[in-house]
Amino acid sequence: MNSEKKFYITTPLYYVNDKPHIGHAYTTILADVINRFFKLFGYKTYFLTGTDEHGQKVQQASAKSNKDPKKYCDELSVVFKNLWEKLNIEYDYFIRTTDDDHVKVVQNSLMKLYENGDIYPADYDGWYCIPCERFWTEKDLIDGKCPDCNREVQKISEKNYFFKMSKYQNWLIDHIKNTPDFVVPEFRKNEVLGFLRQPLNDLCISRPKSRLSWGIPLPFDENYVCYVWFDALLNYITGAGYLFNNEKFNLTWPADYHLIGKDILTTHAVYWPIMLKALDVEPPRHILAHGWWLIDNDKMSKSKGNVVKPLELIDKYGVDAFRYFLMREMSLGHDANFSEESMIDRINSDLANDLGNLLNRINKMVFNYLDGLIKKPASLEEIDKNLLSFSLNLLNKIPNLLEELKLNIIIEESLTVVRSINKYLEQTAPWKLAKEKNQTERINQILYTASVSILKSAVFLYPIMPEKIKILLNSFGISNINSVKDSFTFIDNLEKINLSKIDALFPRIDKKEIFYENKQEKVQEEDDNLISIEDVAKLDLKVAKIIKAEKIKKSDKLLKLQVEVGNKTKQIVAGIGKYYNPDELIGKTIVIVNNLKPAKLMGEISEGMLLAAKEKKGNLSLLTVDKNVKSGSKIS
Repeated sequence: MNSEKKFYITTPLYYVNDKPHIGHAYTTILADVINRFFKLFGYKTYFLTGTDEHGQKVQQASAKSNKDPKKYCDELSVVFKNLWEKLNIEYDYFIRTTDDDHVKVVQNSLMKLYENGDIYPADYDGWYCIPCERFWTEKDLIDGKCPDCNREVQKISEKNYFFKMSKYQNWLIDHIKNTPDFVVPEFRKNEVLGFLRQPLNDLCISRPKSRLSWGIPLPFDENYVCYVWFDALLNYITGAGYLFNNEKFNLTWPADYHLIGKDILTTHAVYWPIMLKALDVEPPRHILAHGWWLIDNDKMSKSKGNVVKPLELIDKYGVDAFRYFLMREMSLGHDANFSEESMIDRINSDLANDLGNLLNRINKMVFNYLDGLIKKPASLEEIDKNLLSFSLNLLNKIPNLLEELKLNIIIEESLTVVRSINKYLEQTAPWKLAKEKNQTERINQILYTASVSILKSAVFLYPIMPEKIKILLNSFGISNINSVKDSFTFIDNLEKINLSKIDALFPRIDKKEIFYENKQEKVQEEDDNLISIEDVAKLDLKVAKIIKAEKIKKSDKLLKLQVEVGNKTKQIVAGIGKYYNPDELIGKTIVIVNNLKPAKLMGEISEGMLLAAKEKKGNLSLLTVDKNVKSGSKIS
């Protein structure tokens, strides 16, 4: 690991022409988790994220919203900040490309390159992609379209300014070959070297104001603004203190990791190091290109309607469970498939069954057998020592895994300790010992060993799930997580552990219930599917009286109702348990769909559907009749 004990990590700057999605959330959580891990190992860390706010797409989006571009950017950057706060992202600096310091760094860098002869004017005749804001040559196009986004391109002829990238092509090839881990994973490095086998074109770094006004003006020609990518890449040194804080810059730069999606590999692994070389600034240590989250092996896109919105998942499953799933499921560098069902399975398996269940078992046994107090035993048996050695061995394994950023393996190693503790409790069976006389000392030894082991595994789960792990640690009387070394020393030196009672850390999720509710909500939301009067006539809507109501076991949403419809009684299963207690429903006169095909829900037959009104994020209210109408009366 880096011997300087400093660590600087960045995310890309997120473009403010739209709201954040799961891809933005993943990259930023990944950076946060890595940063927290290095902090745990005693590094002085610095974490930069922010928003990219210039360019044609922003100009068009702000015009469409009838807003000044800066005001539009102000509003969108706050959306990102608010999401990062909700995701528990602990960044050190949120940079915006409209910040005064950044504008000055960009203009200073442009002037330096211009004066050194690395920027020159020339007439340009070629193809331009508006969505990507990039120029392409004829040979770059695929079937006459943009090679990146496969959209139409425009033929443009105009004077522009160009940056001499070709001048530094051989230097970059040598640098990549001599620094094997400059681009990771390795297959991405090979992609970059493959790209560099062809002659490197000089980069057009300007846009005429007649076509694009929303950008940083060139310091040597006020009729032009800077190309958005050239502008945005410089944020990494602006945020480190370049030009304005030399002491900070010397302590921070070079960046240890630029985290990026694989779709922006060329800009970061080719444009950026060459820009730095021309500016006489050391290149970053690593550029890590991660994969995409896919839906059914297909890339997410608004046009396909398969974009996953992180806020919805956070509200549904909790921040830490969301963070855990993203870190556990994707192997760095490779694509991963997302599904809500697989997320629930992972939460239930790892967090509810393994970690949550273990914490609950230890907590209950300590209160049942030791009155909530564990004392450090004078001696331990061999089976106890073996488990403690196993948990201590995490200290030897994790640093190497962190060096390779194998976060999913770090999680698995920590969960392996958790599973070993569960197995150890089965082997030692303190609940059986509790039935015998004079076994309190042995029970204390077992629960001490289990507690120390779960605390040590929790230290390595803290960067992934900081809030939930704080609750776990607090239940054992530990208020802070410091460095790994200090935390392990503190845990080993605990003479006694005063437990506090704790609720389920990760309640098990009822998958059937979730997907039943989703189906119901989807039906309610599809209000644009117009139907004919003949379709309405098919519905047999009747007045019904609730004569019995009870909860369905293992569900906090579904209630089983017996309703009187004229001289008949029907059973209806309704998802209203969060809004009504069974007792308050008895006697209510409601409206039901009487001719619905029977369906089985949570093992119970439902022979109809009641009608209710539900606010999007509020209360639910049953539809009732306002006069004394006999049950069985037809609604017409």
